[in-house]
Amino acid sequence: MPIVLICGPARSGKSRLAEKLAAASGLSVIYLATGPQVDPVRDPEWAERVQKHRQRRPSTWQTWETGLDLSLVLRDLPQPSCVLVDSLGGWVAQGLDAASSEWDPWVQSFLVSLKSFAGCVILVAEEVGWGVVPAYPLGRLFRDRLGELTQAVGGMADQVFLVTAGFALELSRLGMPLDRMRDPVNPE
Repeated sequence: MPIVLICGPARSGKSRLAEKLAAASGLSVIYLATGPQVDPVRDPEWAERVQKHRQRRPSTWQTWETGLDLSLVLRDLPQPSCVLVDSLGGWVAQGLDAASSEWDPWVQSFLVSLKSFAGCVILVAEEVGWGVVPAYPLGRLFRDRLGELTQAVGGMADQVFLVTAGFALELSRLGMPLDRMRDPVNPE
């Protein structure tokens, strides 16, 4: 079954495309919410965003809130099903306090679980590297970890989309993975 990665900037339509693909899969859909748990009294605007996302999804979809061990969650899901992970940025944000010695094994375990999942997995990821280098170490760490993760997932995905301004480009059809490009200095 396919692995689909959908990348793009904020408010570009990534989640809408992911939801359309999940609905069209013909499988039962499990939505993995990776965003932080926020007190609606302290942050009513965030609570409203979460509620709008929930209202957009069919009532037949299950929603699971995830923690740091995303691989464990994938292993526990009924298979085959369609899993929509929204978003990888939320997952990376959860792990920012973890040292690389903790984070890297979580990522490797997640990638192994992703590859072996007997269903469709649709992953949403924010594109954060198109601006200036973040001024703070935590911002740079987030950007670096998310960039490395999306490259790893993109390398194993059957389809990769870039969504911006409400338009989707299928990069897996239009582009070429970097690991398959010829070396311009030493062509064979």
